[in-house]
Amino acid sequence: MSANEQTILAFETRVRQMILHFKQLKKENEDLLAQIEKGKQDIADLQAKLTQAQNDYNSLKMAKMMQITDGDLEGAKARVTKMIKTVNQCIAILSDEQ
Repeated sequence: MSANEQTILAFETRVRQMILHFKQLKKENEDLLAQIEKGKQDIADLQAKLTQAQNDYNSLKMAKMMQITDGDLEGAKARVTKMIKTVNQCIAILSDEQ
């Protein structure tokens, strides 16, 4: 085998090796791109869950504030009713005295 034939054979071997390495890198790149897409989808899902959780929290907070307000309202109504009874009693006492 001549030197030229050996050089050509070595060149062919190197080209085949480069093609195999390129195919491996291409496959690895595709896998990494798939992982990135999955990660983006996971992030979008988690952001949607976070938004929903924040909305639920705000709704719960609003409901709790309304509950407290309703409780205060009932307490205020009871105090006003008691004051009205007391005022009516005072008026009745004053009316009897005259």
